[in-house]
Amino acid sequence: MTVLLAATAAALFGIGTYLVLQRKLSRIIIGIALLGHGANVLMVTSGDRGRAPLIGNGPTEGLADPLPQALALTAIVISFGVTALLLALAYRSWLLTSDDEVQDDVEDRDVALHGAPDDDLDGTEGDADRERDDDGDAA
Repeated sequence: MTVLLAATAAALFGIGTYLVLQRKLSRIIIGIALLGHGANVLMVTSGDRGRAPLIGNGPTEGLADPLPQALALTAIVISFGVTALLLALAYRSWLLTSDDEVQDDVEDRDVALHGAPDDDLDGTEGDADRERDDDGDAA
């Protein structure tokens, strides 16, 4: 059973990663949801099987570990909030552009084609540092 759940988590992670790398916003949202479901399956699988750990005194052997269940419940709530936010952003993007495709950023394409300006890469801090001499006094 553990191998089946591990394979299920791996399939959810793989499909989710594939969908996140797509250009359509609806597929990205579904991919993020699948990544969250894969994490939940993995966390629940990592816990011990056993009886429910109820409050009270009694023998502790044979009880299930409540920590993975609590983490999975927290992850469910967080992924629900993230999905709701992404759906609202996707709806707003649909209203503005009437398209579901994520556009390239013009600045990113410009940097990819031409590279960064040389003055950003030479290690100087700016004009104020160039005007100082070796003693640190202003020239």
